[in-house]
Amino acid sequence: MTDNFDDDDVFTGKDHTPLRDDAFMLSSEEKIKKIEHHFAEIMYILGLDMTDDSLKDSPKRVAKMYVNEIFGGLLPENKPGISTFSNKYKYRQMLVEKDITVYSFCEHHFLPIIGKAHVAYMSNGEVIGLSKINRIVDYYAKRPQVQERLTMQIVDALKEALGTTDVACIIDAKHLCVNCRGIKDTQSSTITAELSGIFRTNPITRQEFLHYVGMK
Repeated sequence: MTDNFDDDDVFTGKDHTPLRDDAFMLSSEEKIKKIEHHFAEIMYILGLDMTDDSLKDSPKRVAKMYVNEIFGGLLPENKPGISTFSNKYKYRQMLVEKDITVYSFCEHHFLPIIGKAHVAYMSNGEVIGLSKINRIVDYYAKRPQVQERLTMQIVDALKEALGTTDVACIIDAKHLCVNCRGIKDTQSSTITAELSGIFRTNPITRQEFLHYVGMK
């Protein structure tokens, strides 16, 4: 059993997430305190009565939610430990984990992105626990995101962990910045795909993957 998901690769250039060099200078507790203060200011500017029983603790709730939950993927300590196992049973076909729940927030309006991810890989001698695929998706989703970047991050993380280029990911998601504001189109969704290795070069493998996840 090996752990191929290097700590040093959590926030590097290939990780794509635009972070400042001093992004990790503050502790989680310090970040919560600062966000609580500033969010209270936002609520006050909007005209809300911050002495109201229903509102007075909202800044603290929002701050804790931002740091520990919905943007928990910005904390390196939340990186999932990804152990791989030798493919002793010599399974040489495609492995597909489909309909993985995606909850993220778009970095343009900080509104939810909600959808499903379909992930596949071909073993190069190593296999990964199935729940770890879900954890990788969840970890990278818990950041301010654009869907294209999220799709690429999932594939890059699995390539790193498995030591293979034969990885694919498709995400089909609704963006509330489209659904509930602006054009207010509640029916549309966005599909992104990142195909690497044999999934890019072999049309038969690519079509098999699309068939498994229910896409033509």
